Amino acid sequence: MANNYQVKAKKHLGQHFLTDESVSQKIANTLSLEGYKHVLEIGPGMGVLTKYLLQKPIKTHVIEIDTESVAYLKANFLNLADRVYEQDFLKYDLTSIFNDEPFAIIGNFPYNISTQIVFKTLEMRKQIPEFSGMFQKEVAQRICSKEGSKVYGILSVLTQAFYDAEYVFTVPPTVFNPPPKVDSGVLVLKRKDNFTLPCDEKLFFRVVKTAFQQRRKTLRNSLKTFNLSDNLKANVIFGKRPEQLSVDSFLELTQLIENDHVD
Repeated sequence: MANNYQVKAKKHLGQHFLTDESVSQKIANTLSLEGYKHVLEIGPGMGVLTKYLLQKPIKTHVIEIDTESVAYLKANFLNLADRVYEQDFLKYDLTSIFNDEPFAIIGNFPYNISTQIVFKTLEMRKQIPEFSGMFQKEVAQRICSKEGSKVYGILSVLTQAFYDAEYVFTVPPTVFNPPPKVDSGVLVLKRKDNFTLPCDEKLFFRVVKTAFQQRRKTLRNSLKTFNLSDNLKANVIFGKRPEQLSVDSFLELTQLIENDHVD
């Protein structure tokens, strides 16, 4: 296969190939390379970001669902060929690659699965100290937003419970082929030193999701399904709407609910 062979972007996979070398290099440089020896790139396409990762003192692995892209990568990156996994990131058991070793995640993520990528990262947070990626701009902003913002929501709270989130830079549609209809945004997530929750994790996820499903209502109304005691509902926190609560406040709220009805 010749080096100048071009992979065709496939709409059903949400592919928009990054064509700008300087943007690729900037994304690669967002990784600190601290606390891990492996990095997994999701959806490398024709390797425009991959080649900059391969220049770094770290072992690069790539996971790609598109057969045509896999063939291109194996033909053009011979030193990577045995670390190209033709798999669906969302369904694949990553411990088959990394066992229990830590690894970072990076990628120009397909918009249609980007939030699911974040949720899988949260599930595997014990192994993922760092995460860097390109999203649709508004999704990147939502993940990084703080309480009080209109876009602050489930994704913001759940991500920031475990990671410090930073919006790094905006990328225009013109540097992609084909160009998407919206701007993109690059963010970095660095796992917190203490990323264990001071409350029941499943309950925390449930509280956050239930609260934001009716984000215009006060918590007293949106959390009715939790059968809270009148005593607890009198607490001032229940007069607030979900977007007014910081991540720490949501953790405190979960602890209050956990301890409700406990004699």
